[in-house]
Amino acid sequence: MALQTHWIVGPGAIGRLLALRLAQHGQRITLLGRRPLPDRQTLVTPQGDVLSLEVITRTRPPGGSPDLLHLTTKAYAAEAAYLELASRLPADLPLVLWQNGYHTQPRLATRHPGPVLCATTTEGAYVAADDRVVHAGRGNTLIGSLKGGHGDLARTVASLLSASGLPTRAVPDIRRRLWHKLAINAAINPLVAHHRIRNGELRDTPFRDEVEAVIDEVARVMQAEGIAPPEGSGLDGWRTLVWRVVEATANNRASMLQDVLAGRPTEHVAILGPLCEAARRHDLATPRLDSLLKTLAKAQGTVPG
Repeated sequence: MALQTHWIVGPGAIGRLLALRLAQHGQRITLLGRRPLPDRQTLVTPQGDVLSLEVITRTRPPGGSPDLLHLTTKAYAAEAAYLELASRLPADLPLVLWQNGYHTQPRLATRHPGPVLCATTTEGAYVAADDRVVHAGRGNTLIGSLKGGHGDLARTVASLLSASGLPTRAVPDIRRRLWHKLAINAAINPLVAHHRIRNGELRDTPFRDEVEAVIDEVARVMQAEGIAPPEGSGLDGWRTLVWRVVEATANNRASMLQDVLAGRPTEHVAILGPLCEAARRHDLATPRLDSLLKTLAKAQGTVPG
């Protein structure tokens, strides 16, 4: 399966990191966004090397169609971005979704007629004030289909991304992996955004008790959904997962906090919404998750749902 031409929709940090790494590997890239961007993009590697590469940037899609479409917008913008392109996409075009949470993925996996893969990554990247893309920390990416199919495609994409400098592994259980990341994000991002603190401050009083309350609700939702933690069991397994990430990212400003500080919309619905909806399906009370969702929605002038 030859994959040479890529459209990347959403020129944020992950979108541009993906574009530059693939371009460096000789792939033909078109980076699509709402505002004009320079065709010469700059990447700062984790080692501090500075690479300048030509990447085609557009505010409207070019003629023809790509071999692969990557949707790297924020979760709240993903469906609208997809619908703007849908009428011109071949029915069999593979689509890769890179969103946080578990809101966009099942909806677009149903809507798109071709193969749909979901990716979850721990690569660290941000766009600096001078518009350079800083690859701040190496991570790993997992990719697969929500229903476990399209294994050959997932392995091909994983191999291509790995060869481009983004270590990636195809997995048959990406749904479970997305729920794992959702649990971490739900216990960290809304609280640091609400209190405007760094991740590591969650270890302190009174924030630690709030984290524990969220973990307790998340654990009960995950049990009802049949999702086990990656190691350990029950509440202790989820506590180990969340606090390990808090320790590892203690100095980080989470993406949701960055959005709040910059006055941008946040991904609170994509992260908290699926957990609250699952709780209602299973007749579980989740007052802490519900409160966080309503608080963040009110702060942004939106209605949770």
